[in-house]
Amino acid sequence: MTIFNGIFPGPGADKTRYRLLTKQHVKTRKWNGRTYLFVEPAGLSLLAAEAFSDGSFFLRASYLAQLAAIGKDTGASDNDRFVARALLKNAVIAAEGVLPLCQDTGTATIIAFKGEAVQTGDDDVQALSRGVFKAYTENNLRYSHMAPLSLFDEVNTGCNLPAQIDIASVLGNEYRFLCMAKGGGSSNKTALFQETKALLNKTSFAAFLKEKIKALGVAACPPYHIAVVVGGTSPEMCLKTVKLALTGHLDNLPLKGNKRGSAFRDRFWEKQVLAIARETGLGAQFGGTYLALDARVIRLPRHAGSCPIGLGVSCNADRNIKAKITKQGIFLEALEKNPSRYFASVPFSSAKEPVPVDLNKPMAAILKQLAACPAGTLVSLSGPLIVARDSAHARIKNILDKTGDIPEYFKQHPVYYAGPAKTPKGMISGSFGPTTALRMDAYVPSFMKQGASLVSLAKGNRAATVTEACKTYGGFYLGTIGGAAALIARENIVKTEIIDFADLGMEAIRRITVKDLPAFILINSRGCTA
Repeated sequence: MTIFNGIFPGPGADKTRYRLLTKQHVKTRKWNGRTYLFVEPAGLSLLAAEAFSDGSFFLRASYLAQLAAIGKDTGASDNDRFVARALLKNAVIAAEGVLPLCQDTGTATIIAFKGEAVQTGDDDVQALSRGVFKAYTENNLRYSHMAPLSLFDEVNTGCNLPAQIDIASVLGNEYRFLCMAKGGGSSNKTALFQETKALLNKTSFAAFLKEKIKALGVAACPPYHIAVVVGGTSPEMCLKTVKLALTGHLDNLPLKGNKRGSAFRDRFWEKQVLAIARETGLGAQFGGTYLALDARVIRLPRHAGSCPIGLGVSCNADRNIKAKITKQGIFLEALEKNPSRYFASVPFSSAKEPVPVDLNKPMAAILKQLAACPAGTLVSLSGPLIVARDSAHARIKNILDKTGDIPEYFKQHPVYYAGPAKTPKGMISGSFGPTTALRMDAYVPSFMKQGASLVSLAKGNRAATVTEACKTYGGFYLGTIGGAAALIARENIVKTEIIDFADLGMEAIRRITVKDLPAFILINSRGCTA
């Protein structure tokens, strides 16, 4: 018995609410007493295109209800409720179908289970990839995939392909799918730990979880779903189970094991994981109790000499959607098209009024105003920002190494670590949320030494070297809400222009003008952290 048994329940057991996409592209034929399902390749392409379009703009109702519960929980911190309300408002904007939920519209991943009585007459991977291509090129999504030209040189594919597509053969005459758009920030938090039997006791396992869950930090845009998988007949099986568990797709597993090696969920340890996440105090990004919304702990069989432990998170852009093809037609999971009903139920956050910061002033004046605010202060930013992330920082570092200096725009303005999605027609900007600050940490000390990057804006925690650089050179790190990219594009960005490295596409250096962009001072010039 394998982990795949029970992933897709049999007829009548799947409680997912589906909507009919089309009755076209599907036919049945009987032969030798059996009914076979014939699916045209165009049907697979249509399914993939619609699934990744829907998943980029809509969320599951169950997840929106979890966010709304934070906003109404008197035990949540002000910052928890502040983030929850922003994410719900972001969902309302995204549901218009123009600005995607997150600027990182993710790697398109499809895990499919094809009944052995299903015939398609084509390369299914190619047919599904055509649908992914259509979704990403025709919507206002982002191309994030880099194609290697050599070991070190790469170029953006310009269409977000290739997709990751895994197809397994199962019994029956139905074709079922789980489509996921997984962003880089949350994928980067997936971890495999090769442990031993010595970990398999309550004391050691609890200590392990406390260490690893705290180390997750907030860079992957909480509140999270957390999955912990213990065991696995291979490292690959362990991590694949983590990925599936994060989507809720393994929730119907049994609650205890047997001598055949069946996988099962452990509800006791799921409660422990959730309690540990609350005890970290990291909250839904800026302190509080809602680092996680829920947890899944799954136990797998293992080789006696190996004990893999998998850990992963799903960020607040919880983009998962099921699909199926049966003799009745092609169906997609019905996501919530009216998130405003959840947003309306959440009272206005009681977070303190932000301190307005005018970014039109000289850098010296900005630094002086920020220095008067303690770490943890909520500020509201208005004025110009320079936008730059990984590839742009690498080029700026090369310029510094060759010339001994850095472009003036890096000295005159704060830098926002971000890379936007495509700009919709008639709009100022596409979805434009922050990226993970840690990836730029290596550049901060040398840039600050040159009087550049003295104020940076992003999401997540930073290395000790950044804190020390802020203390040495009088710099600041500000954190803004991760996962509210549509909201930022709609309400906070009033102008954007590319000023350097246009060939980098979404990673080009931009100058943008923002209005009332909320952020928290996470590291100040005295080296104090929030």
